[in-house]
Amino acid sequence: MSTYRVAQVTEPNGTFELVERDVPQPGPGHVRIAVEACGVCHSDALFVSGGLPNVSFPEVPGHEIAGRIEELGEGAQDRGWRVGDRVAVGWFGGSCGHCTPCREGDFIVCVKLKVPGWAYDGGFGEKVIAPVDALARIPEGLAATDAGPMACAGVTTYNGLRRSSGRPGDLVAVLGLGGLGHLGVQYAVAMGFETVAIARGAEKADFAKQLGAHHYVDSTSGTPVAEALQSLGGARVVLATAGNSEAITATVDGLAHRGELVVIGADSAPMGINPAQLLMAGRVVRGHPSGTAQDVEDTMAFSALQGIRPMTETVPLTSADEAYRKMLSGSARFRMVLTNA
Repeated sequence: MSTYRVAQVTEPNGTFELVERDVPQPGPGHVRIAVEACGVCHSDALFVSGGLPNVSFPEVPGHEIAGRIEELGEGAQDRGWRVGDRVAVGWFGGSCGHCTPCREGDFIVCVKLKVPGWAYDGGFGEKVIAPVDALARIPEGLAATDAGPMACAGVTTYNGLRRSSGRPGDLVAVLGLGGLGHLGVQYAVAMGFETVAIARGAEKADFAKQLGAHHYVDSTSGTPVAEALQSLGGARVVLATAGNSEAITATVDGLAHRGELVVIGADSAPMGINPAQLLMAGRVVRGHPSGTAQDVEDTMAFSALQGIRPMTETVPLTSADEAYRKMLSGSARFRMVLTNA
C-alpha cells in the first residue's frame, strides 16, 4: 500500500514531526485531495495546544488548504466534481446539514461545523480527505500558495466587509495590518470604501499606502484612535482584524451614528464597551465568522479580478515546525504557507 506524509504533534504544544501514513480512500460524499499548499493560521494554535474540546492527538492541523482532487468517493461525481479539479478548503470544512442554523441555510455557524484539523486531519500533509460541501473551486490564474490563505484569512475579511453596513464611498477603517488586515485594506479599497488603516507605529504608514489606504492612523501617536476617526467624519464600519480587545475597544467611539464594529480578530479578554457608547448613537457590535465554500469561491474570484493577493512566505512541509513557530512569534510577514513540491 502506498503512503503519504503528514506533519503532526503527538501532545499539546508538541514539536511537529513528519510521519508516513497509509493513503486513505475517500468515503461517500468525500474526495481525496493532493495538497499543494496549506497556510499556517494563528487559529491552528487552538488545536495544537489542545485548547478546544474534543481535539485528539496525534493532531494534524491546517485549514487553508489548496490542491487538486485525486480520487472521488461515491456520489462526489454526482455533485459535479472531477479528478484533477483545483480546490480549496478553509475553516468551513463541512456542515452537519440538520441543525437549526443549517436548516436555515446559515451553514457557517453550524453547531457541528467540521473544521479541518479538528473534525478531521487538516492540510499539514501531502493529502487530505474532505467532504464535498467543503470544496471551493480555485479560479485560473490564482496560485495554490495564494488560494490556501484565501480560504480562511481572505474569506473572513472579504465577507466581513461585503456583509457589513458599509457602502461605496463610506469611511471604513481596518484595525491591524497583519495576516488578516493587509488583505482587509486591499478588499476595502477595491470595494470603493474610503479606507483607513489603523496600526501601531508611524513606520507602517508607507505600507498602508502601498496597500491602497487613503488614511493611516498610528495608534501609538498619542491621539486617541477614536478621535482620529472622528476627525475624518466617523467610521461607518470598523473591521477589527487585530486580536487585541483593548485595541478593538479603542475604536468604538470612532464610529459614526449607526456605525458598525465587525470583530474578526480573536481574543479571550473582554472588551471594555459600555451600553452608553452604543445606545445614543445606535451603534452595532457584531462578531463575524469565516464563510462557506461558496463564500471562499466568491473571495477567490474577486481577488483574481482585482489583483489582490496575500503576502506569503513559503516553506516546504518538512519545515512545518519552523513555520508554525514563526507564525506564533509574530515574525512572519504575513502568512506562512507550507508547500509540497
